[in-house]
Amino acid sequence: MSKLTRRSVLTAIGLTLAATTITLSTPSYAVVDNATSAVNTDEQFLALRGYDPVAYFTSGAPEKGMKKFAVQHTGGTYYFSSAENMKTFIADPDRYLPQFGGFCAMGVALGKKLDGDPNVWKIVDGKLYLNVNKDVSVAWNRNLTGNIEQANEIWPDLKHQTPASLN
Repeated sequence: MSKLTRRSVLTAIGLTLAATTITLSTPSYAVVDNATSAVNTDEQFLALRGYDPVAYFTSGAPEKGMKKFAVQHTGGTYYFSSAENMKTFIADPDRYLPQFGGFCAMGVALGKKLDGDPNVWKIVDGKLYLNVNKDVSVAWNRNLTGNIEQANEIWPDLKHQTPASLN
């Protein structure tokens, strides 16, 4: 084996090990493919990846919630950054819940249940929408009204289907 080939093989092995380490140490937030829930949660039923749904409206930014301020609601557990935000949510949860159960709004408009990223969000007419990533959010924003109308029309048929059956 030549020096160049040996170096290439060792580099490939090193990159594979590094990628494996990153994969194993980074939490996975993939949608639970076989879940029929209308709420996007992880396998422990944590919604919004633990972000506080009220903070989007009160702070204008996503904030991580804390386990000590947890509320179970419609199939998901929501964390809040403060007792005040938790009480605000309990008083009117529908006002703060992300649309389409926290699934990607553009995905729903396209007939899919994709993971919504709590850091890729927008409030439109007092409603919180998430998208799977920034590129999708850009596409979603190009026809915001049409995409919201399309997603609202499709959502009743999608909400209790499994993501795997749609994607």
